[in-house]
Amino acid sequence: MQIPFVDLKSQYESIKEEIDGAIAAVLSQTAFVGGAHLKNFEEAFATFCGVKHCIGVGNGTDALFIALKTLGIGQGDEVITVANSFIATSEAITATGAKVAFVDIDPKTYNIDTGKLEDYLKKHLSPKLKAIIPVHLYGQPADMDPVLAIAKKYNLKIIEDCAQAHGAIYKGRKIGSIGDMACFSFYPGKNLGAYGDGGAIVTNHDESAMKARMFANHGRIGKYDHEIEGVNSRLDGLQAAILLAKLKHLPAWTERRRENAYLYNKYLAGTGLITPVEIADVKAVYHLYVVRVKKESREKLQSHLNSKGVSTGIHYPIALPNLLAYKYLGHSEKDFPEATKASQEIVSLPMFPELTESQIKYIAEQIKTFSF
Repeated sequence: MQIPFVDLKSQYESIKEEIDGAIAAVLSQTAFVGGAHLKNFEEAFATFCGVKHCIGVGNGTDALFIALKTLGIGQGDEVITVANSFIATSEAITATGAKVAFVDIDPKTYNIDTGKLEDYLKKHLSPKLKAIIPVHLYGQPADMDPVLAIAKKYNLKIIEDCAQAHGAIYKGRKIGSIGDMACFSFYPGKNLGAYGDGGAIVTNHDESAMKARMFANHGRIGKYDHEIEGVNSRLDGLQAAILLAKLKHLPAWTERRRENAYLYNKYLAGTGLITPVEIADVKAVYHLYVVRVKKESREKLQSHLNSKGVSTGIHYPIALPNLLAYKYLGHSEKDFPEATKASQEIVSLPMFPELTESQIKYIAEQIKTFSF
């Protein structure tokens, strides 16, 4: 049996007529930049997230950068984020001219450890500290109530990184509706993925939405009335139409991911693998299904599964502060022990809505034949 890590072709084939129709409509109307398709998607995605505004942009990294700039963050400021995200989270901070500050993870959820966040602020409180970017990693909502309380206590803005959490719910609230602003990626492999790059910013704040839209469109609202210098980052009409066609299917796809996660949990019981944990009163969306093995077993397990036709991944093999890109910060692996340890032990198993129970059972059977 051959089981890919993700299967975008099967998803396309399941809604081929809708996707082809959406693409044809854009082509026939030559509605490539701006226009009704973008407006319709922005309105639908804002409703989906439970917010007032959605601004489509070029990609998820741009979304983070533009949100930071919208909130006035720039040269000399400091923004806190978690130590084990994709580099887009941290490089968006430094792209504004601000300094990135990392906080270690909760080893059970892989999301920001709110106790360590509070500890960091007690030790490093400064007028330069302006915001926190919690990441809802792997589709598991970060524990936002403590983050909200900490942000209020220290007068910090919150930008949610929702790149892997489309549709996740935290204590009755949609992820993306909790912070001051929130950012999504529509990279093809995401739970809601375009057929190229794409991203969005969502918010309930009217002024922030207006500023973000202006900044993403060369600092203008009309064609030539540039009020500020901005950037060129727009979600194009083709991707917007594709995303709108797919959005109506996202709730069902999410339920399939959750069902698949529970099947994995069932069939992997007793194998010795550490399986994902959901905190109380959340609905995770399982962008990735991430397990843990002993450091010395990981590469061997991946090789074993590969020999059986099962593709795997590692998200992410190096904690952000340990990357060469952040050597200038002077951190050691001991500064972020949980993120470092996790980066050496995690393995991502195949996860997509079209994954079948028989495939999951097969993967589990191959894992059971492995000698840990």
